[in-house]
Amino acid sequence: MSENGTGAASRKGRPRSPEADDAILDATRALLADRGWAALTIGDVAVRAGVAKTTLYRRWASKQELVLAAVADMLDTLHLPDCGDLAADLESVVRQFAALLARPEMQTALMGLVADSTRDPELRLRVREVIVDPQKRLVVEGRAQARARGETTAANAIDVDLVFDIIAGTVVQHMLVSAEPAADVWVKKFVAFVGAGLMGTAEGLPAD
Repeated sequence: MSENGTGAASRKGRPRSPEADDAILDATRALLADRGWAALTIGDVAVRAGVAKTTLYRRWASKQELVLAAVADMLDTLHLPDCGDLAADLESVVRQFAALLARPEMQTALMGLVADSTRDPELRLRVREVIVDPQKRLVVEGRAQARARGETTAANAIDVDLVFDIIAGTVVQHMLVSAEPAADVWVKKFVAFVGAGLMGTAEGLPAD
């Protein structure tokens, strides 16, 4: 589980309970799915999780910080398998990410955080620190695997920030902005397109 309570004030006292953290994050996600962003309150999360409201505030200083932690906890489940080649690795991660974005609690959380961050530069920074930057690990791991397999052209072409923006940005745009499902045909076309770019060739792109 992620430790994303950095927005909460640091206090001495009773050690944090992993079970309580799990219950709070689970309750947050359930309420996001059931009630949406605007109706989510710290008090309701506390009731749903069976903890005192002060318990939440000792961990997360605001609703936004709590939701950041709940989202980061979900994203931390993403993993990069070694499927034997870069395109197959990429397809696995895209499908995992799409599955998370299809969940109503993830959609509600991300859209709410993005909306609030347009008026709050500090929240925008926190979104990048807690949600965006940690997931770039997947691109770093993919580059290392490509190098280890001798896919030197692909490995050398991977600019971590750019590749992450292309992959994550496209999937988010497709599913959350355009409200389109990550259908199998779309995933395969997208992966073929990105994979061809990383390999420095247009070969393998599917025909219309």
